[in-house]
Amino acid sequence: MTIILRLEIHKKEITFGEIATVISKSGGDMIAIDVIKEGPEMTVRDISVNVNSDEKQKMIIDSIHNLPGVSVKHVSDRTFLLHLGGKIEVKSKTTIDNREELSQVYTPEVARICMAIEENPKLAYNLTIKKNTVAVVSNATAVLGLGKISPEAAMPVMEGKAMLFKQFAGVDAYPLCLHSNDTEEMIRIIKALSPSFGGINLEDIASPQCFEIEQRLKKELDIPVFHDDQHGTAIVALAGLLNALKVTKKRIENCKIVVCGIGAAGIAITKMLLAGGAKNVIGVDRHGALNRDETYDNEMWNWYASNTNPSNEKGPLSSVIKGADVFIGVSAPNVLKVEDVKNMAHEPIVFALANPNPEISPEVAKPYVKVMATGRSDYPNQVNNVLCFPGMFRGVLDCRASDINEEMKLAAAEAIASTISEEELNEDYIIPGVFNDQVVPKIREAVIKAGYETGVAKKKD
Repeated sequence: MTIILRLEIHKKEITFGEIATVISKSGGDMIAIDVIKEGPEMTVRDISVNVNSDEKQKMIIDSIHNLPGVSVKHVSDRTFLLHLGGKIEVKSKTTIDNREELSQVYTPEVARICMAIEENPKLAYNLTIKKNTVAVVSNATAVLGLGKISPEAAMPVMEGKAMLFKQFAGVDAYPLCLHSNDTEEMIRIIKALSPSFGGINLEDIASPQCFEIEQRLKKELDIPVFHDDQHGTAIVALAGLLNALKVTKKRIENCKIVVCGIGAAGIAITKMLLAGGAKNVIGVDRHGALNRDETYDNEMWNWYASNTNPSNEKGPLSSVIKGADVFIGVSAPNVLKVEDVKNMAHEPIVFALANPNPEISPEVAKPYVKVMATGRSDYPNQVNNVLCFPGMFRGVLDCRASDINEEMKLAAAEAIASTISEEELNEDYIIPGVFNDQVVPKIREAVIKAGYETGVAKKKD
């Protein structure tokens, strides 16, 4: 990352060379110097410095503080500067330059549009922003790797999501962070807001609350509801696995698949695996493999135990991983050991998706696996939700779907996988990059087709 240090330097007490030496010795790489103010005895300069950790940033600042004749006036970095004033804005599609135009967009002419929609509510899709808008809704209880934070603190994440919707699929998305941890209250709020939107993207809501909120909203609303942390991750993971299986020449129905971390993402991944034809999926959490001899407080775990683990295996990860063809982790750093990987089947597939630190380091696992994927952008085969949700919502908005069902999710996974040709496919390229311009159109087409085939699409393309 790059930090910008604004320094007030007293020339008679210290030279700039001394400051540069301290920055270098503290682990910083100076890349730019901008003079802000210059005088005979004092100068103010902005120093741009590349650093690779928060620890080195602190070391640089502390070292400069200890120098005579230097005052650190301000420290910022490019990421903070990018967020100044927020990352998104609303723009009008037309200007208002005279009284006639004012009367058309507002009073009195707008009343004609209101009454037309009142008589035929479906016209809202033609005469308002509803046809192209998604609400990105969170209560900030499970934000990225941060866990539970305040709704205000979660806004930069939701703004970023809105940017991705717009850039990749032309969808207008609005970040809505709610100050509520009450399931019923959240459902009421989202239902009350729903007339303004063509779809709801639930984001960063903790398990198991996220399951109840999504299930209820899917039943009680006539617009699509999608919890991206569950289904986006699951769709992209399945897409990657479909291609990884081609590389290893294995069939999903013959594979033993271990899913580690049975929260929102782990359950959704398992449902996608089952929909994709998997027969032997075993879920493992901190207490071991979920099995039919146990009764769990979490009702989703009871569902999971009843629908997976056909041999009713028990024990910790190190036990059930033996002979597994596939490991998919959405759990915690370093839970998968080298010995575990060595005990897997021939040419194993490992998806270590915990972020930012995976279940096993790719450097450690690589000698023993055939295909490796992570959730990180600095390694090959990144499982990234952005591959899914823009195209998914572009499709459901365009066919005016009332729901996002399993068939549409499976179609999206197959569409993502199909963007990589047989000639391109290899162990380091099973998942397309996030800037691949084929992904959104392919998902859109597949989702619309599945929407019509399953009867949830309301409008012809």
